[in-house]
Amino acid sequence: MAVEIKVPALGESVTEATVAKWLVKAGDTVAVDQPLCELETDKVTVEVNASVAGTIAGLAVEEGASVQVGGVLCHIEAGGAGAAAPKAVAPAAPKPAPAPAAAPAPAPAAAPAGANLAASGPAARKLAEEKGVPATAIQPTGKDGRATKEDVLAALSSIPAAAAPAARPAAPSGPRAKADREERVKMTRLRRTIANRLKDAQNTAAMLTTFNEVDMTAVMALRERLKDDFEKKHGARLGFMSFFVKACIAGLKELPAVNAEIEGEEIVYKNYYDIGVAVGSPQGLVVPVLRDADALDFAGIEKGIGDLGRKARDGKLSIADLTGGTFTISNGGVYGSLMSTPILNPPQSGILGMHKIQQRPMVVGGEIKARPMMYLALSYDHRIIDGREAVLFLVKVKECIEDPERLLLGV
Repeated sequence: MAVEIKVPALGESVTEATVAKWLVKAGDTVAVDQPLCELETDKVTVEVNASVAGTIAGLAVEEGASVQVGGVLCHIEAGGAGAAAPKAVAPAAPKPAPAPAAAPAPAPAAAPAGANLAASGPAARKLAEEKGVPATAIQPTGKDGRATKEDVLAALSSIPAAAAPAARPAAPSGPRAKADREERVKMTRLRRTIANRLKDAQNTAAMLTTFNEVDMTAVMALRERLKDDFEKKHGARLGFMSFFVKACIAGLKELPAVNAEIEGEEIVYKNYYDIGVAVGSPQGLVVPVLRDADALDFAGIEKGIGDLGRKARDGKLSIADLTGGTFTISNGGVYGSLMSTPILNPPQSGILGMHKIQQRPMVVGGEIKARPMMYLALSYDHRIIDGREAVLFLVKVKECIEDPERLLLGV
């Protein structure tokens, strides 16, 4: 009996994936829960395991192909030697056949001429943007012409694949003079998603950046004095990130607009603090989220960041690890960056950029002294955050870092 192995549910708003790598081939014998392939989504790479023991009867899709959630990946001949697979198994295509153009014709004449995507929910807007579904192709079922995610999916299934506009750069206009000395590598789904999201942030947000600098003397002295005792007691290294997470939360509590987001014509103020920490991974830049960071002590923050960093390096981050952040911290200083303007992580309205610590001459008590200084950058959405709020937020972070006892006393 041939058992179908299908694309599992991949999380909210994730409807398709790319077969990044097959770990088996037709004729291979597999055990229950043995990894069969790796699927790359917009956010993470996940493994699909065998649900039964048996022999791979055939692979339904090739590496690099896109598959829909619920689509067939392969067939397993349960319990026996199924190497001789029926030829009919292999051609199973993951792409649904386009609906006939005449099928939806009986729609009422008074139906809305397209959806009001601007006023629709974020899931519907995001899916329409990612799939290139025009508003005119969507029959909305929500109030005032608003579309739901289901409306977008219905529209997507009725559009032939060739008709859907693809968000990709224009093809080269002619032969490249040094093509023999170039290498072409197809962008991964994650890299394409990063590119689209960052460009979308530039196109939709009124993004500005404000700067300040912070004297790291007090934090560095505190860390040097207590780092060994901290590691012995908690089993985690005391880094600078926990100080900045605590300082940012103090600023977010005083200036809630920096922790909010715009949804349609409303501002959503969040009374929780899920802090995204940007980290590099073999697949690209990812932003895992430290949940309820305000409820964690320094040890909890350091352990949480350490765990997320290891999962990112090992490719083990789940979709839950990457969704729902309210504010992001990016530390370009670990790569030697002295100053930069970080880009927003939509739909968040603020991101803090940390940078390299460098000795600089500063006037202290009327004398010039060398101090370990760091530039801070806050990029923010000016539609929701005023310049005054952005500057005050950075000043609060600066005060907490330069006088870390404030973090302990909550002042």
